[in-house]
Amino acid sequence: MSYGCFAEYYDRLTGNVDYAAVAERIDTLLKQHKPDCSLVVDLACGTGTLTGLLAERGYDMIAIDGSPDMLSVASQKSAPGAIYLCQTMQRLDLYGTVDGVVCTLDSVNHVTDSAVLGKAFQRVSLFLEPDGVFIFDANTPYKHRCVLADNAFVYDLDDLLCVWQNETENGLTRISLDFFQRKEDNLYSRSSESFSERAYDDSELTALVEAAGMQVVARYDDYTAVEPNSDSQRIVYVCRKSGAQAT
Repeated sequence: MSYGCFAEYYDRLTGNVDYAAVAERIDTLLKQHKPDCSLVVDLACGTGTLTGLLAERGYDMIAIDGSPDMLSVASQKSAPGAIYLCQTMQRLDLYGTVDGVVCTLDSVNHVTDSAVLGKAFQRVSLFLEPDGVFIFDANTPYKHRCVLADNAFVYDLDDLLCVWQNETENGLTRISLDFFQRKEDNLYSRSSESFSERAYDDSELTALVEAAGMQVVARYDDYTAVEPNSDSQRIVYVCRKSGAQAT
């Protein structure tokens, strides 16, 4: 999927995301688990806001996304020295190893086939330094069941109206987006986007990480220092290659 329409409106519809806080927390975790971390991949980077913030913190960034439209938006932002590559997660292919990989904002949930997600984790492990760190987050089954569910949301942003509709069944949430953009003649153009998210439970994600030759060394409730609980909507996983000494 290209996320073509979504790419155009993504930043406006995610204005509630505190990217600065996410970048600060990731910076803390990278420094905690790999103090000499320098080269970092932002996997499924979307429109690249986090890429830029991490670049500003001194990391050498490689921004990767499977959507040319998302990358087009990302490449227009300020991210000093960043390299942009159009690749899917399961086909990650780098020139050498990296110190860290981050994958944020429920990107792993967009991979609805567990076998494909397993391949993505294997590619991450392949290109990580032996003591490299992989940080990713995932929306929880609780969020899919109790928050996303079969709910609908409307975002009214003056010249843009977005109708967000969910259909959740058996751990899979199909998301349909309809965008209504107001033009100069006060008429509206309509465009649509649809995609799905899969709810992975902790045991599934842990098994995929371990099968890829990594270990989960920490879990957090979203981008905080608090451990997750039964009502957590997003869990952040910190992983290292198996055999690498924990910090």
